[in-house]
Amino acid sequence: MSLRTTNHSTSPRWTRHLAPLSLAWLLAAVWGSVVQTQWNLQALVDLGVDIPATERASATWQDLISFAPVYAGILAAGWLLALPVALLLARRWPVWRSPLLAAAAGVGMVAAVRTVDAVAPMPVFIDATRHLPGLLAMATGAVIAGLLYALLTARE
Repeated sequence: MSLRTTNHSTSPRWTRHLAPLSLAWLLAAVWGSVVQTQWNLQALVDLGVDIPATERASATWQDLISFAPVYAGILAAGWLLALPVALLLARRWPVWRSPLLAAAAGVGMVAAVRTVDAVAPMPVFIDATRHLPGLLAMATGAVIAGLLYALLTARE
């Protein structure tokens, strides 16, 4: 009786994606939280409010604790549809895998934020996304996170 060793993990393929996906998701949630905090604080500065660096840091930390988990849920909703579609397309066009996942992460984020805005009682749920520059600043984090996920899972 011979025992063969293999380089393949015995865990299901999808479980090997959990850590990279979680890391990308965390990156996007932190990025978005920091961007929305600084965006809002800058709007106050533009109105003449003096906000010292210590207050900026404190507000950023508070939002990482309170807003980032909410934003992570919004991201998850958008990514739940967008990333599997990108992965399916990447099977057909493997050379486009990284750009597809990066674009899907960004588009999924934008779609989720706009969906929340459509059902929220206030005009927009995340003020930084009210106009295109803020929306793009937050989407950039999702795109980078999608690219990170693609790079971390490239050997699959």
